[in-house]
Amino acid sequence: MSIRFLTAGESHGKGTIVILEGFPAGLTITIDDINFEMARRQKGYGRGGRMQIETDHVEILSGVRKGVTLGSPITLFVKNKDYENWEKIMTPDVTDHPAGNPLQRPRPGHADLSGGIKYNHRDLRNILERASARETTVRVAAGAVAKKFLKDFGILVQSHVAQLGAAISRKTVIRYEGLNMAADKSPVRMLDKVAERKAVALIDLAKKKGDTLGGIFEVITTGVPVGLGSHVQWDRKLDGRLAQILMSMQAIKGVEIGSGFSNAVLFGSKVHDEIGYDKKRGFYHLTNRAGGIEGGMSNGEPIVVRVAKKPIATLKQPLRSVDIETKKEIKAAYERSDTCALPAASVIGEALCAWVIADAFLEEMGGDFMTEIHQRYQLYLKHVKNY
Repeated sequence: MSIRFLTAGESHGKGTIVILEGFPAGLTITIDDINFEMARRQKGYGRGGRMQIETDHVEILSGVRKGVTLGSPITLFVKNKDYENWEKIMTPDVTDHPAGNPLQRPRPGHADLSGGIKYNHRDLRNILERASARETTVRVAAGAVAKKFLKDFGILVQSHVAQLGAAISRKTVIRYEGLNMAADKSPVRMLDKVAERKAVALIDLAKKKGDTLGGIFEVITTGVPVGLGSHVQWDRKLDGRLAQILMSMQAIKGVEIGSGFSNAVLFGSKVHDEIGYDKKRGFYHLTNRAGGIEGGMSNGEPIVVRVAKKPIATLKQPLRSVDIETKKEIKAAYERSDTCALPAASVIGEALCAWVIADAFLEEMGGDFMTEIHQRYQLYLKHVKNY
C-alpha cells in the first residue's frame, strides 16, 4: 500500500485522532478543506441529539506547515465536546469516581455481545465506545485530504442516496458535474424530490415508533485513468479494495460495483460493456454496467459503487436481549442515537472511496512530491493515449 491511516478514540472520550502516512509533500491543504467535509457528515434528516452538541472541527497536529503537506505523517484530531458530560465515566485516569452502571444488556445487531466475549469485558461500554460510528469522524477527515489530492488530478468523488427504506430515487445521474452540490441541497441527499418526500415521511414514522431506517447510497468517482489496481493478486484488485474499506464502515452489509446484483440474473450479452474507439477519446465503453472496473482494474469509465446500510442497531423501543450476568431475558440497552444516518453514510463512503482511489493512484504513479507525481501522470496519460 502507498498510503495508510490509523484511527484511535472512543465515542465519548476526549476525541478521535487519525494518522495519515505516505502522503506526498507539496499538497495544498487547509483546515477549511477538511472542515467542509466534516460539516457535510453531520447533516441529514434523521440525525439525533449528538449532532446538536458536536460541531466537528479538525485540528492539524503534524505533517502540514503553512497549508502545505511536508511528506511526513499527518495527524488530525477532532475534540468531542460531549466529553465534558462523560469525563467521570470515560476518564483514563485512576480515580474514585464510579464508572457508572456497567452496561450488561447487549443490543442485537451491534458489536456489544461478540466484543464482550472476545475481549472478556463485563461492562459492554468498553466495546460500544470504540465500535460507535463516531469513529467515522476522522475517517472523513482522512478522506478530505485524499479528495483534495485527487482533485489536483481532475478526479472527483461524489455521492447520493439511491434508496432510503422503501423510498427509491428514480432520478438517474447523467451529468456528474455538480452532483454533490445537488445532493447536499436535499435533507436526505436524494436527487428525486418525490422520493425525498417519501423518505422524510418514513423517517418521521420511524422516529415516532422508536425505530430506525437504512438504505442504499451510491458513490461515483469520475476522471479516474485506466489501469489503477491490478489483476495479478487478490489484494491488489481495485474492486476488492473498495469493497473491503466500505464493508469496514459501521452498519454496512453489502457492496456492489456497477450493476453487480442485477447483472447476475441476465445473459452475458446483456451485461458486458462493448468497446469503442475514436482518435479523440481513445478506447471507451458503450455502457458502464461494470461500474468502471474490469479484472480488478479501472477501465477509464466512472467508478460506480452502491452500498447497503442496515438500520441503526440502537432502538428507542429495544428488542429482546439477555443480561450477560444473570442470563435472564431483558430488553436491550439504549444509547442516544439517530433514527437514520444514511445521508451521512454517503459522505463517509465518499471519503473511504477517495482514500482507496488515492492509494491506487499513488501506487501506479509513484513519487514523493506533487510536482514529480504530476510529471509522471502526464507521461502515463501519454502512454494511454498512444496505446
